[in-house]
Amino acid sequence: MPVPLYQAKAEFFRMLGHPVRIRVLELLQNGPMPVRDLLAAIEIEPSSLSQQLAVLRRSGIVTSSRDGATVVYQLAGGDVADLMRAARRILTEMLAGQHELLEELREAEAAAQ
Repeated sequence: MPVPLYQAKAEFFRMLGHPVRIRVLELLQNGPMPVRDLLAAIEIEPSSLSQQLAVLRRSGIVTSSRDGATVVYQLAGGDVADLMRAARRILTEMLAGQHELLEELREAEAAAQ
């Protein structure tokens, strides 16, 4: 029995639901990176990064290639970078709305005193 589209989407977003995976995807938007550079940028244990890269690789969202002893990762397609940019825009709009609400609350509190 095929998986409904909404369920497949939920599983996709669940796969993205880890801060290290999101950070890796953000870094890879600028182009392919060797694992050593990802480690330096993220500052986590190599085993933890390896685990998160494996999740991204299994999902097909990143690919890896070997250059001698160096493993290089890259985004599997441009749509992932578009998704990351869209998420940043949405989050920016949400936070701007919260900031406006906070200002309104402060003004109302000041007026009440």
